[in-house]
Amino acid sequence: MRLHATLYMKAECHLCEATRADLERLQKRHPHTLELVDITTDQELLRRYGERIPVLQVGADEYAAPLGPAVLERALRQAATEQAQASERRARHG
Repeated sequence: MRLHATLYMKAECHLCEATRADLERLQKRHPHTLELVDITTDQELLRRYGERIPVLQVGADEYAAPLGPAVLERALRQAATEQAQASERRARHG
């Protein structure tokens, strides 16, 4: 099963664009679908993430800026491991 990652960001944010580019580069090693969410379109998201963007949500975890390539890779690897373990548990308990 492919990982789903959500990147909370806004336009004209150089950190957001750098994080997006890093996630795209990690795509081959850590396959994932990436959903981009512009926080400026929702007041609740703006309140929640306004000062912390970019924020990556993958699995049950959120990671706030700064999000360098090593942090992103670790987050994707951890989420993939957790997803595989959950799949194994479901398969055992059928």
